[in-house]
Amino acid sequence: MIQIIFKPELHQFNNCAEFVEEFKPGKRDLILTNEYIYEPFFSKLGLESPTIFQEKYGTGEPTDVMAEAILRDAAQIDYDRLIAVGGGTILDLAKIIAVADTENVDELYDKMPNFNKVKELVLVPTTCGTGSEVTNIGILARTRLGTKMGLVSPSMYADKAVLIPELLTSLPLYVFATSSIDALVHAVESSLSPKATPFTKLFGYKAIEMIVKGFKTIYEKGVDYRNEIMSDFMLASNYAGLAFGTAGCATVHAMAYPLGGVYHVAHGESNYAMFTGVLNAYMEHNPSGAIAEFNQFIADILECPVESAYEELEKIMNNLVPKKSLKEYGVKEEELEEFAKSVVENQQRLLANSYVPMTEELIYKIYKALY
Repeated sequence: MIQIIFKPELHQFNNCAEFVEEFKPGKRDLILTNEYIYEPFFSKLGLESPTIFQEKYGTGEPTDVMAEAILRDAAQIDYDRLIAVGGGTILDLAKIIAVADTENVDELYDKMPNFNKVKELVLVPTTCGTGSEVTNIGILARTRLGTKMGLVSPSMYADKAVLIPELLTSLPLYVFATSSIDALVHAVESSLSPKATPFTKLFGYKAIEMIVKGFKTIYEKGVDYRNEIMSDFMLASNYAGLAFGTAGCATVHAMAYPLGGVYHVAHGESNYAMFTGVLNAYMEHNPSGAIAEFNQFIADILECPVESAYEELEKIMNNLVPKKSLKEYGVKEEELEEFAKSVVENQQRLLANSYVPMTEELIYKIYKALY
């Protein structure tokens, strides 16, 4: 049994100038990023590399349409190395570009996981949530199917992952909140996964500890204090990525995808909408297993009785982004059965990592409780 996958070479720099000095981006490098990231951090560093700015192709999280448009334009550029600097959208798109031998995304899903990497890949995260720099998955909204799905292959690992805390200094509160919640869900789901190992739990539980303690401190000291501990969240996100890159994500992510795909709710927020609802269902079906260890761990950090751990956890998370019911997002009650069916049909890769076996009936029951 695989214990943990350490695939990319991991680097860290204090600032972008140090990164440029060592990696020396040049004319044979394509930089995929956002203009609002490039301008303040890289425009004064004298780079000659061609750039693609994602916002030219649309806003929000990545879709099949966006990916296909970027693939067409990237194919017109002669380059050897792809350097992606951004949040989950940028990093997911870069992994797909690095292995794409077609501009048709549906064809890529049909070929998965049999890809060959066609470009050297360097991933530089600018949020503290996805851990995508150390995983081999890219998530796209498949607009023709009305859901989100992962594209996964061993060839989609970066060659080098780079952490630069300077890039998080201008992170808006909402982006910080949703990305760090996403990292927490990664850490929790991987720690409860049947594929969890002592190594993945080592990274997963450390990420949980760092994130929950950070949320608690921000709750006590105010939201602006997040900037004082942002590097901790970047590291925790990376730890969570190492954990779920081997042990996987599970039902929370699977159930969040229809909400994100149909109603365009940000990934971290859609995960939060499902998070404790799924945990409560786990508790109902297997309360004495690994989830009991997790509940006690959370209660110890929050200094509360174990039976109120989820309530206390939501209290400090609501300080960053208020949890909403599915109805508040505009979901219609008659859509819940469609969502449950979509999850079972399209998300078996994730459901296989569930702490308890998931049926369409149980998924619908969770949706109904969260409605």
